[in-house]
Order: sequence, then structure tokens, then C-alpha cells
Amino acid sequence: MLEIVIALAALIIVAVLLWLGFKINLLAQAQAGLPGTLHDGLEVRHRAMLTDLHNGLANQSDRTQGALTEVSERLRHTVTGELAATREAVLALQHAQTRELADSRSAQNAQLADFSAKIQAAQADTLAQTLQTLARQGREEQTLIQITMQNATTQLSAAVETLARSVDARLAEISGKVSERLDEGFRKTNETFASVMARLATIDEAQKKIDGLSSNVLTLQELLGDKRSRGAFGEVQLEGLVRNIMPPDAYSFQTTLSSGNRVDCLLVLPEPTGRVAVDSKFPLENYNRMFARDAADTDRTLATRAFKADVKKHVDDIAGKYIIAGETSDGAVMFVPAEAVFAEIHAYHSDLVEYAMSRRVWIVSPTTLMAVLNTARAVIKDVETRRQVHIIKDELSKLGKDFSRFDVRMKKLADHIRLANEDATEVHISSQKISKRFSQIESVDLEHLQPAAPLLPDAEA
Repeated sequence: MLEIVIALAALIIVAVLLWLGFKINLLAQAQAGLPGTLHDGLEVRHRAMLTDLHNGLANQSDRTQGALTEVSERLRHTVTGELAATREAVLALQHAQTRELADSRSAQNAQLADFSAKIQAAQADTLAQTLQTLARQGREEQTLIQITMQNATTQLSAAVETLARSVDARLAEISGKVSERLDEGFRKTNETFASVMARLATIDEAQKKIDGLSSNVLTLQELLGDKRSRGAFGEVQLEGLVRNIMPPDAYSFQTTLSSGNRVDCLLVLPEPTGRVAVDSKFPLENYNRMFARDAADTDRTLATRAFKADVKKHVDDIAGKYIIAGETSDGAVMFVPAEAVFAEIHAYHSDLVEYAMSRRVWIVSPTTLMAVLNTARAVIKDVETRRQVHIIKDELSKLGKDFSRFDVRMKKLADHIRLANEDATEVHISSQKISKRFSQIESVDLEHLQPAAPLLPDAEA
């Protein structure tokens, strides 16, 4: 209803606006055609017409507002009546449900009372039958209990005996394994110590041989006349030192590297040192010129410069050939087979030593190489000892864990045996009580069951 009224009001307003526009257009045309003397009169009439139109629109708005108010009031009354009717219907439904629940509760109470009476009667009959059955089965149960207790006692004794034998056997086995492991550990330790003592004896023998050879060596000029002799002498001396000091698996001779170069000796040391290359070739021509008896001072100076150049070049060759990232150690060893040359370099040419150190090349003589090899052997020995100690500690730790588990299980076994003994004692006591009770029933000995007062005083009278 409200929408219809609003639509009518809108149509009226549109019609009025269209009429007003039409009139304004006519007036404009008339005004354009009339002489100037009539312009003021038309303007007055036009304003009067606009005033009337405004008043008409105001009246129409008042009438529309009144219609809207009337429609709203009708809707409110209608909704209020429907809500009241709905509320009454809900109350009636609640009353009906309450009555139905009360009737259902009464019926259920009656059914429960009937069912309870039936159950009580059935329980009384069942109780009487149960008492009769218990009276008949009493003797049979007594016999069965006695037989069962005897069998249980026999089985328990056998189980305890078997368990004791199993525990003794397990203890003997564990003791044997412990003794075997300890003996094996002691045997390995003794073998290690024996190997160490044998290697020390070998080193002492090598030292004696070296001392004997040094006493029989002629001059350096007589023994090392050419390069081939010097190279062979250096390799033999290096091989003798390495073989006498290092274990067999810690070195290799004439090993070819990935670069294609062959190194005189390759020491295999524990990480992080890794594989260390040792070169035994060394130039001695300019060194001999330095100490020639008939050489002039100028020649000696030139020979010294040439000797230093030879040493630097040899250091560069060693660093470039035998230091390979990822394959060898980050340093190499230059073995000088003559103590005099080594002393000359370290005493009067410290710049050569510093240059070699900068190129990660260590210059050694037979004596210092022996010290280096002894140090390397000590490192290898320490690593092997640590490895063996780790194994022994692991085995001892495992043995300790086994002993801990054995102790816990032994305690559990003792608790189980104690509980089984207590249970057997309690079961035996119960069996004796039951046997005594059945014996009293068989002999009709019911004196202990007679009451203090007579049960039937009327019969005595």
C-alpha cells in the first residue's frame, strides 16, 4: 500500500513539473513576441503562478505524509495481532507437552515398579538355586583345590629350580665373556707394547748403523763425484732412515702423483697432516766451488750466488711439483743428505730458509729428518693408541651396561621369587583353612556355629 502511494505522489510531481515547463515555454514565447511594455505584467503573473504551484506541491506533500502515516499505523496493528496469536499458540503447545510428559512419566513409573517386583522374585529363586549348587559343589571344589595346590606347588618348585639353573648358567656365560674380553684387551695391549719396543730396538740399531757409516765416510768430494751418485746416495740414505723409523704402511717410495711427477718418498701421516712429499735430490756443484782450496775470492762470491740461486730454484721445483691441493699436504720436505750443507744454509743463508718457509718447503738434514720421522712415528703411535683406547673404553662401557642390566634383572628375579614364595605360602594357608572347614562340615562339627541364644524358644516350652 505504501509503495502505491509513493508511486502516485511521484507521478503527480512529474506531471506538475511537465505542466510547469510547458507553461514556462509558452510564457517565454509570448514574452518574446509581445512588446516591451507588457514584459512587467507577464513577469508578475509568472511569479503568482509559481507561488500557486509551490502551495499546491506543499499541500500534496502533506496529503502524502498523512497517507503514509495511516498505512504505517495499519501495518503496526496487523503485526501486533499476529504476534499475540502466535504467543497464545506457543503457550497452548507448551501446556499440551507438559500434560503428555506427566502421563508418560506415570506410565514409566508403573512399568518400573512391575519390573522391579519381577526382578526381586527372580533374584530370590536364583539365590536359592545358587546356595543349593554351592552346597553340592563344595566337596568337589575342595578335592579340586587340593589337587591344584599340589600341582601348583610341584610346578613352582620345578620352575624355581629351572630358573636357578638358568641364572647360574647365564652368570657363568657372562663371566666367561667378561674374562674373554678382558684377556683379549690385555693381549692387544701387550702386542702393542711389544711392537713399540721392537720398533724402538730397530731405531737404536739403525742409529748404530748410521754412526758406523759416518765414521767410515770419506770426503764429500770423493764419494759424490757426479749428480747420479749424489741422487742415488740421497735416495738410499732417505730410504734407510724412513724404513728404520716409520711403520710399513706409513710411507711409499717413487710414488707417481696425479700431476705425473714422481716423488722420492711419500709419507702417509694422520689427518690433518695427510700425505707429505719428501725430495732427496740436491745440487752440490756450486757448494763445492764455494769451498775449493785454490778458488779466488771473486770465484767464491760467484759460487755463493749460484749456490743460493740453485737452492731457490730447487725449492720452487719442490713447491710446484709436490704440493697439490686435495692430494698432498700443504707443505713438502727438501732432504739435504749432507749435514755440512744443511749447516751452511742455516748458519749463513737465513734468507734461503725464510724463502723456503714462505713456499711451504722444509729443509732437513739426516739428523733433523730423523727427528721429524720420530715425531711422525710418535703421532702415528698416539693415534693408534687413542684408537685402541677408544675401542677398549667402548668395550668396557658395553660391559658396564651389561652388568647394569644384569643387576636390574637379577633384582627383578629376586623380587619375583620372593613374591612367588609369599603367594605360595598364602595359598597354602588358604588351602589348609578350606580343608579344615570341609573336614568340619563332613564330621558335622558345627559347635562353633551355634548361636548364644536358642533359635526356637516356643519349641522348648
